[in-house]
Amino acid sequence: MATDRPPEGIRQLRFERPAGATSVLLIRHGESVPFRPGEPFPLVGGHGDPALDPRGVCQAERVAERLRRSRFGEKVSAIYVTNLQRTAQTAAPLAAALSLELHVESDLREVHLGEWEGGVYRSKILEGGPIATRLMEEGRWDVIPGAEADGILIDRIRGGIGRIAAAHPDELVAAFTHGGIIGRVMAEATGCRPLSFSGAANGSITEVVVMADGWAVRSYNDTAHLEDL
Repeated sequence: MATDRPPEGIRQLRFERPAGATSVLLIRHGESVPFRPGEPFPLVGGHGDPALDPRGVCQAERVAERLRRSRFGEKVSAIYVTNLQRTAQTAAPLAAALSLELHVESDLREVHLGEWEGGVYRSKILEGGPIATRLMEEGRWDVIPGAEADGILIDRIRGGIGRIAAAHPDELVAAFTHGGIIGRVMAEATGCRPLSFSGAANGSITEVVVMADGWAVRSYNDTAHLEDL
């Protein structure tokens, strides 16, 4: 009887990106400068806009070296950043290594934190208090007074990711973005509680495949290139 099975049997299948889908590397910006109480960061569009700390500059260089030497390397076809300077500063070494220009996708900017903007969030989380507790329990940034509504956040993230995917079918793209955004992408992709993935490290790499029928997570918070920092 004829059979199409190979003589050695059927091996386990490996994931293959579906035709027309886009692989997006979500890279959290490097560590930004410390916040000093009473000295808020400058704002861009209402969002805190600190520059990279020297440690963050080193993390950016490590990201570029990791991607240049990895299986991704020359496969990266485009680099996206937000309108906040720490993402462009983190992306700069990779852009130089691959001779690619930076494209701005503002809808992947960090969550707007209302009264906790400009670096105040760092102090408030360390202090604790009822709002910080609610934030973690409810998984909603908008428990912070004046913060971005949850529905608006989800809509703009989906819009930003959707535009990138539409512009790069069958390609691999690097998107330098923020911890709150990466966490929400993971939540939307997996259906988990919104803050379950809120701990992406500075300079970490997360891979998501954007398909017509949903998002598939391939990796999260890869920091192998940062272990000794």
